[in-house]
Amino acid sequence: MFRNILVHIPSERPVRPVIDVAVALTIARRSHLDAISIGYESMTAAGMIVDGGGAAVAAVMGAEQERAQERADAAIAVFETEARLAKIAYGTRTLVAIPAEAGQTINALARLYDMTIVLQPESSRPSYDNEIPQQILFNSGGPMLMVPYIHKGPLDAHHVGIAWDGSRLAARAVRDAMPFLMGAKVVTVIAINEQAGEASSDQIVAHLGRRGVAARTQQLITDHSDVQGAILSIAAENNIGLLVMGGYGHSRLQERILGGVTRSMFDCMTVPVLMSH
Repeated sequence: MFRNILVHIPSERPVRPVIDVAVALTIARRSHLDAISIGYESMTAAGMIVDGGGAAVAAVMGAEQERAQERADAAIAVFETEARLAKIAYGTRTLVAIPAEAGQTINALARLYDMTIVLQPESSRPSYDNEIPQQILFNSGGPMLMVPYIHKGPLDAHHVGIAWDGSRLAARAVRDAMPFLMGAKVVTVIAINEQAGEASSDQIVAHLGRRGVAARTQQLITDHSDVQGAILSIAAENNIGLLVMGGYGHSRLQERILGGVTRSMFDCMTVPVLMSH
């Protein structure tokens, strides 16, 4: 029931969207909230250990690590101020690492939580913080709540939309989002270009009804290239405050690549999205 939540506080990007959502959600759910911020070491500086030597290299590396730690500490300090004011149960952690190591650490840590909250990547602001959501989605083993970087205030989960296509990933997302669904006033199952099958939108509505969740369906036919746009249009027209969807991807040379609709949502989301893989 989201009693143990992790939030990633960016060290190189705005922190307010995720802090506001995470703290308010922790209050509402009477949860424990842990925050982590990562200061990233330059890959170039890290490579100097291999290519260089001596006191000069050590000095450069020391300065690089100190700056990275300062960035992480500054981000966590903002979170701590809000957490103390809200009087929630919380913990904090900072670390300094090169991006590859940072991903491994936060992935392992996220597996210990009911949900991880992250900030939507922003392509116009290059940062290793942008890589964290994709890492969490594919490697945490649990739900990820991604907050738009334009978001302000707490999460509004009174009206929840489910992007439903009958797939395993959509079903996983629905199960993971059940605490939100059971607390929502309105739930809309969004079916884009639905074809006849065993796991139809009407059937998931019936399943939710047996769980005490009154849901309705909204079906739409659109071009395959505009599925993400259609979902967000329905969300805007219906004042949906939270979307639930499966996070799709495929492997290429053991590297996880986002699928088309998932990638589009990462790029252009307008409301918070709970994703599961």
